[in-house]
Amino acid sequence: MINLYTWGTPNGRKVSIMLEAIGIDYNTQRIDITAKQQFSAEFLSISPNNKIPAITDYNGPNGQPISLFESGAILIYLAEKTAKFIPDNPVARLEVLQWLMWQMGGFGPMLGQAHHFNHFVTQDIPYPKQRYLIEAKRLWSVLDTQLTNKQYVVNQISIADFAIYPWCARYAWQAIDPKDYPNVYRWMQQMASLDFVDRGMLIPAEA
Repeated sequence: MINLYTWGTPNGRKVSIMLEAIGIDYNTQRIDITAKQQFSAEFLSISPNNKIPAITDYNGPNGQPISLFESGAILIYLAEKTAKFIPDNPVARLEVLQWLMWQMGGFGPMLGQAHHFNHFVTQDIPYPKQRYLIEAKRLWSVLDTQLTNKQYVVNQISIADFAIYPWCARYAWQAIDPKDYPNVYRWMQQMASLDFVDRGMLIPAEA
């Protein structure tokens, strides 16, 4: 059994999509970041960086419990645990990992800044809005190029798709029109049609 500590953010939804995709039993623990529950002593013992998501797997390596934070690390762990959504071929595996790292290092953080200044800051501050809009458009263009003639980010569906999709789904907070990126738009529609993606995007239901 796995405990998922999460909230309704793109980073949280990466892991709930993965858990739904692999069909493993898990419980959801809501960590309401709007109520600062991520700073509780109990949660900090699992995620010392006070960020969701995190997991505890009571059947970890060698049958021992393990707790993990950082969404990319969790995705890799679950993929390797189940031998699903990560290629066996070493070259293909590296391709998946590099696009996962692209999301972790750029697509998520930069779009997160766009979310902050467009959605949460009440006063109008033009400079950061324009700065992060320009970068958002650049990153969406990178993804659009990658998806040219590809069904998924790295040919077969993988943890890279699970990591990137929830950030694309928040396009309105980025002042992005996905139809301006036809390959991404096609891919988003395809991802949204998958039952396990739909289920994962609704977890936790109350967030």
